[in-house]
Amino acid sequence: MDLAAKVFARFCHLQARHFRRRVRSLSPMGRDSGRRVVVTGMGFVTPLGNDQETVWSSLVEGVSGVGPITRFDASDYPARIAAEVRDFDPGDYMDRKSARHLARYCQFGLAAARQALEHAGLDPRRLDPDQVGVIIASGIGGMEEIERNHTQMLERGIRRISPFTVPMMIADMASGVVAMQVGAGGVNYAIVSACASSGHAIGEAAEIIKRGDAEAMIAGGAEATITPLTMGAFCQIKAVSERNHEPERACRPFDAERDGFVMGEGAVVLVLEELEFARDRGAPILAEVVGYGASADMHHFTAPHPEGAGAIRAMRRALDKAGVRPEEVDYVNAHGTSTRLGDVAETRAIKEVFGEHAHRLAVSSTKSMHAHLLGAAGAMEAAACVLAIRHGLIPPTINLDHPDPECDLDYVPNRARPARVEVAISNSFGFGGHNSTLVIRRPEPE
Repeated sequence: MDLAAKVFARFCHLQARHFRRRVRSLSPMGRDSGRRVVVTGMGFVTPLGNDQETVWSSLVEGVSGVGPITRFDASDYPARIAAEVRDFDPGDYMDRKSARHLARYCQFGLAAARQALEHAGLDPRRLDPDQVGVIIASGIGGMEEIERNHTQMLERGIRRISPFTVPMMIADMASGVVAMQVGAGGVNYAIVSACASSGHAIGEAAEIIKRGDAEAMIAGGAEATITPLTMGAFCQIKAVSERNHEPERACRPFDAERDGFVMGEGAVVLVLEELEFARDRGAPILAEVVGYGASADMHHFTAPHPEGAGAIRAMRRALDKAGVRPEEVDYVNAHGTSTRLGDVAETRAIKEVFGEHAHRLAVSSTKSMHAHLLGAAGAMEAAACVLAIRHGLIPPTINLDHPDPECDLDYVPNRARPARVEVAISNSFGFGGHNSTLVIRRPEPE
């Protein structure tokens, strides 16, 4: 075949792909339209590091990101430990003026989004504005800014409240800022569902692509709530660990000596794209998001359903939508917060969904290392699933020294495990009874 014929054949191939995408995008069938969603980029600002390589090496080496609180004086608090983001310079990702006017959680979200776009090789400004959307979730938003300006008002009067207080404190602003800064003009909003927020964000972003409302989505979560009020409030409900004398061992999911979760902060963002759109760009295809399930516990403000009823429904729905049988799943990245009730309820839910296969599954909680990133937790853990698939290593659950008899699954204790992971699921459950499950699969060879 001569060069002209090759060029013409390639042109016809691309036109056919474009036509198929347009037909699918106009289909009224929604999720049955045949559009598939892949992960092409990831960005990280976390207690384990602020780039993918550092985060992954910390996860597989069992490094803890927990230490004494330095963001404020916590000497009078029952819990004086947290997993803080360290060595973060917003100037690496935005100009000084932007940084000064953005809440800390927004800075994290923008930084992670820029990393993810660079990783994906995607520049939204080169595309039609409607092709790329953004959903950056946050469970709480700009709490630091609320506290600071409330103090200013009480001590110095209303005129000392910053005019930037409103845009800095509202939970949707990370999503808005990312769209403004990178030129993504498509679907844009935030999801607030406590600790399930960014799991929902990724799942809903995938659904947006499947129904043809975007070709790519920037999706994840951002949180920065290591503040006096937030920490004090969680201390009051006895939700956080008080193992202050050994912070790196405080977060211990499924261990009999666990005494609560450890607060974390940060942002993790994924770039999701429609499969053919990504292939046409020559984008790196890291994994495929094949299923998403969401449910409500209908049970309690903060406690999970004791039998994991809502979690069971979320997992089953995600697997059903993915067309994946329970026995095909190799790895579960558990919500695993290190709370007395939560770890037992999730264990029961996994056993109900997977039956005998539950005891052959690898289940781990990476929160044992990066702690609980609240609204960013689901994105962090979905990314951990992608990395486990890519590298053939399952991150461990560290600090699992005295297994709880009620938590009797294989939690990959203390050491990473080599394994070929074809299918992984990521669970995220939030106060209010919000449940989210993502099913992530190894990409098919092109």
